[in-house]
Amino acid sequence: MSNMAAVRKALIAAAVAAFAALLGRAFLQIKEISLSSREIPVKRLNCQHLKNIDYGAEDITILKDGLAFLSTGLKYPGLPSFSDEPGKMYVLDLLQPKMSPVELQIKGQLDLKSFNPHGISVYEDETDDSIYVFVVNHPEHKSQVEIFRFEEEDTLVHLKTITHSLLHSVNDIVAVGVEHFYATNDRYFQHEALQLLTFIFDLYWCEVVYYSPQEVRVVAGGFKSANGINISPDRQFIYVSDIMDHEIDIFKRNEEEQLAYVKSVAVGSLCDNIEVDHRTGDIWLGCHPNGLKLLKFDPEDPPGSEVIRIKNIHSERPILSLEYGDDGRQLMASTVAAPYEGKLLLGSVFHKALHCVL
Repeated sequence: MSNMAAVRKALIAAAVAAFAALLGRAFLQIKEISLSSREIPVKRLNCQHLKNIDYGAEDITILKDGLAFLSTGLKYPGLPSFSDEPGKMYVLDLLQPKMSPVELQIKGQLDLKSFNPHGISVYEDETDDSIYVFVVNHPEHKSQVEIFRFEEEDTLVHLKTITHSLLHSVNDIVAVGVEHFYATNDRYFQHEALQLLTFIFDLYWCEVVYYSPQEVRVVAGGFKSANGINISPDRQFIYVSDIMDHEIDIFKRNEEEQLAYVKSVAVGSLCDNIEVDHRTGDIWLGCHPNGLKLLKFDPEDPPGSEVIRIKNIHSERPILSLEYGDDGRQLMASTVAAPYEGKLLLGSVFHKALHCVL
């Protein structure tokens, strides 16, 4: 009996030691991934808060004619939310002197009570100048993509809801056709504890999925957490933000819509959505300089905001610059930076949105 007791004692001690080691690894991994010890850079611009946007504008995209679309009111697991109202879509004409976003009226069969918009993309059909707005939607924390047609000045007509087993945790999309898009999955597991294990054990299991009415398939993998996605002005390259790996990955589109990896550019921040200047091809990133502050959320020590710009991303030496930095007093938890002709729109997860002059 004494031998059995000794063996049992040794097994318990080994289990406790293994558990302690796992906790230690988890703590170090979370600190490293979240950049918890990083000081928030401060570099402000001439900015004003946009009217009507009080609960975040998680994604913003701007057409070549200066028409901006905003998704607002996102409720995302693990992150703060300060409104029980459903999410909304807004439009803003940057060529008009008055910077007041207008709420878009949504017509069709979509359940607006559970509307929870996340990443967005806009596709312009050159054959008839129609504008299609693609929206990632999380009703009851599920993932689906809504396709709308933009009509008149303030109306979205709902055309289609897309669901698929491969589109299981969609964060962002980039439209490449009337019903065609690439989408990022930001997590492998839906369960929070299992997803945490993928970070602890450094598992790169997230993917980019290509959708068309004819087929749906994985076209790129190996991401720790695939977040923002966008396309180059010549439409030959796809950019993906691996937010937990602190880098932007570049892929070449081929004829089969498969993505061929080109290279990665380290950004040193938790960069969320990607916008591309249609004139210069510069990459603009809305980033979280300290992820732990976002997860913990203390209004006395709020999560900050950071905007990073990348010039010449395809060259051997891309040029990274800090364009905006704030300690959370002006803008908390920035997610997107959309440039247009010397102007810049900044959005956030749950806070405000800014209009800035560069």
